[in-house]
Amino acid sequence: MSGIYIPIAALTERLNLSRFTENARMPLSNRFANMRPLSEFFDFRRVSKPANFGEVQSRCNYNLSYFSSNYAVIFVLLSIYSLLSNMLLLFVIIMAVGGMWGIGRLGGADLVLGSTTVTSSQLYTGLFAATAILGLFASPFSTILWLCGASAVIIIGHASFMDKPIENAFSEEAV
Repeated sequence: MSGIYIPIAALTERLNLSRFTENARMPLSNRFANMRPLSEFFDFRRVSKPANFGEVQSRCNYNLSYFSSNYAVIFVLLSIYSLLSNMLLLFVIIMAVGGMWGIGRLGGADLVLGSTTVTSSQLYTGLFAATAILGLFASPFSTILWLCGASAVIIIGHASFMDKPIENAFSEEAV
């Protein structure tokens, strides 16, 4: 039985997602090299209500590429805030990473506690069970949905209300 084939390349070409995949391959230092200054990012003189949906699309297309590093920083800051406001989820993540690191430090050897010997697979099973149970109470799905919603409102809101600079606005007009 053959697997299901999903033509991801065809979907990304139709949705014009190449600008996101190009930036994903670059090093982190290059990614934030084109960070715009805060005075330009918070230039309230360029904030205006768009006249129609076409102008919203035009502004979003321009601002999402122009301020992409600033928007990435906003997403990271919102992620940190969401983890700091959900301490149980932060604890579960630290417990899972720390447990995997600790079990990996054993190097495949059994853990001997007094007269009890625990194998690595038993340790991994116990870690998985503990993090799964605590993870259900930590509400990770609501945190992810909040993060997506808050990021979308802030980023799309800024991108749609921030007008393009005057020198770029005239470059798109046909002569």
